[in-house]
Parts: sequence; C-alpha cells; structure tokens
Amino acid sequence: MAQFRLPKNSKVINGKSFDVAAGAKRRKRFVVYRWDPDTQDNPRTDSYEIDLEKCGPMVLDAIIYIKNEIDSTLTFRRSCREGICGSCAMNIDGVNTLACTIAIDSIKGNVKIYPLPHMEVRKDLVPDMRHFYAQYASIKPWIQSRTPPPDKERLQSIDDRRKLDGLYECILCACCSTSCPSYWWNSERYLGPAILLQAYRWIIDSRDEATGDRLDELEDPFRLYRCHTIMNCAQACPKGLNPGKAIAEIKKLMVTRSV
Repeated sequence: MAQFRLPKNSKVINGKSFDVAAGAKRRKRFVVYRWDPDTQDNPRTDSYEIDLEKCGPMVLDAIIYIKNEIDSTLTFRRSCREGICGSCAMNIDGVNTLACTIAIDSIKGNVKIYPLPHMEVRKDLVPDMRHFYAQYASIKPWIQSRTPPPDKERLQSIDDRRKLDGLYECILCACCSTSCPSYWWNSERYLGPAILLQAYRWIIDSRDEATGDRLDELEDPFRLYRCHTIMNCAQACPKGLNPGKAIAEIKKLMVTRSV
C-alpha cells in the first residue's frame, strides 16, 4: 500500500501558549499559524488568549493587539482596515476572508487564523503574492486604444458603464483564487477566478479597443478552461462578487466569435 507523508519539516506542530491575566471579563483564544523562513523549525500554531474588552470588535483588531501587546514577532499584512485594500486576506475559521471585516463575536470557540491556502508563505500570515500579481499583469489591466486619445475623458454611456458593476469592485485580495481547487492544482497555467474576472472587466469595457487580442490571449486549454464551475470563488469573495459568472461570460464570447 502506498503511503503519502508530508516532509518532517512541513508538519505543523503546537507552539507557544499565552494566557490572559486573571480577572479578564471577556476571554477569547486565537490560534495563529506561525512560520519563520530564517529558521529550520517546523511551522507551528501559537495560542493567544486575550481580553476582548481591550481590543476592537474585528479579528484584525485582535491580531494587531496580539502584535502590539503580546508577541511583536507576529507578521501579517494590513492597511486600510475598511475592506478596500485586500491586504489582510487570511483563512479565518476555515474560510478565506478579510480579517478587517469579520467580527470576533461571529466566530464560536477558538478563532483559528492561517495564511491563504495553497500559496507559498513568506512568513507567518503573509503569503507570496508575486505569481498572482504577475498573472494580473499578464492580462494588461488598462485601456488599450488604437485611435488617438480624445482631448478630454473617454465618454461612456450609462448602460455601458453599468456593465462594469460587479467587476470593478474586485480588490485583488485572492480570497477567491485560493479557494478554487482548479487553481490549487494548476496555478502555474490557470489564471484563476480573480484574474479572469479582471480580464472580463476590460473585455467588456466599451472604451477598450483590444477585445479580440484579449480573447486571443485567453484562448488556451489552461488559462481559461480549467474553470469547472465549482463556484467556491463566489462563496469566498468578501465583496460579494461572482467570478464564476464572469468566466462563463468570457466562454460565451469565445463561442460567439467562432460561429
């Protein structure tokens, strides 16, 4: 019988435990993934118990409190704290989401916090986004025009502008792509739901004049067609977008231009 085992240095072990001082009124424990590339140690999960009376209501508030008051070595990304920048995307309680938009009280029991899955980890809760951003750059996310630029802005009708709703709001947090099994297994060639949603945003933009070229770039068995409509992407998106629908619209355009 074949046996499949993880390398010894990849197995997650139990790490340190930090308990809140006696007298705390609202106790909550956070179990946080830790890994330091500068050491040869296994990844671990450290446990932090905090008094919720001393921090804000969101999971990101608790993470910031842990770093500031308990363990300054904890590493993570954050910026806007308003669900706009996408920096604090993590796997919280088994779901890819934004730490700044998830209320601590919405999670029962211990709060388990891991980096986004199926991405290499730079340190602790920081995933390596370089490949993801390179894929984004590959779709040329800007207006491509073959006509001379106008003296003023490029005008767009109300109806054409409305076609971009549900697309332009994407914040490139990668929650959807890292929840997609097809992207897990084919991320080197499959662009994934976030990038394909962005691609459709430019394909459908009436001001863009490179629709044919954009579709040519996606006409590939892997770049587009690894999507199997599992729809984890729509469920994971913290902005309520539907990348699966955008991918389906691209496929329809592919069929339309070939008949």
